[in-house]
Amino acid sequence: MEEFKIEISAKQYSSLNELADNDQTLIKQALEAAQNAYAPYSEFQVGAAVLLQNGETICGNNQENAAYPSGLCAERVAMFYANAKYPESDITTLAITAIQNGEQVKIPISPCGACRQSLLESEMRFKTDIRVLMVGKNRIIEFNSISDLLPLNFSSFNLHNVGK
Repeated sequence: MEEFKIEISAKQYSSLNELADNDQTLIKQALEAAQNAYAPYSEFQVGAAVLLQNGETICGNNQENAAYPSGLCAERVAMFYANAKYPESDITTLAITAIQNGEQVKIPISPCGACRQSLLESEMRFKTDIRVLMVGKNRIIEFNSISDLLPLNFSSFNLHNVGK
């Protein structure tokens, strides 16, 4: 047996004022998107904003459905729309936040596993890292890449190198 360690690094901020103006704007757009989420079942409104290489910002929010698997998370709504509208422009930054009981959550939320895998695919598609800002009222956590959130990921490498 061989033991190995997986390490990732992240930055933590205690207020929006510690971030660059464009990050603050992106976070505010994610919060606005959360306010428009369709979440009548969970009452957990998530908003995401993606900044594209071309300078455009695309927002998304969670869209629930009474048949729970039929809904879609905010991160994938934003990313899929961005990739459909601007197929040649990669995502540089993703900001995520949520509202519960009418207020922004205190601690940052992270993307679910399905969102992590989908975002990783976009990162691999464009061969560029997607910076992630997970935002809560009391702190902000920044990761330099989606792969930091999914270190033992499944990718095209796995599909093409099975058994080799």
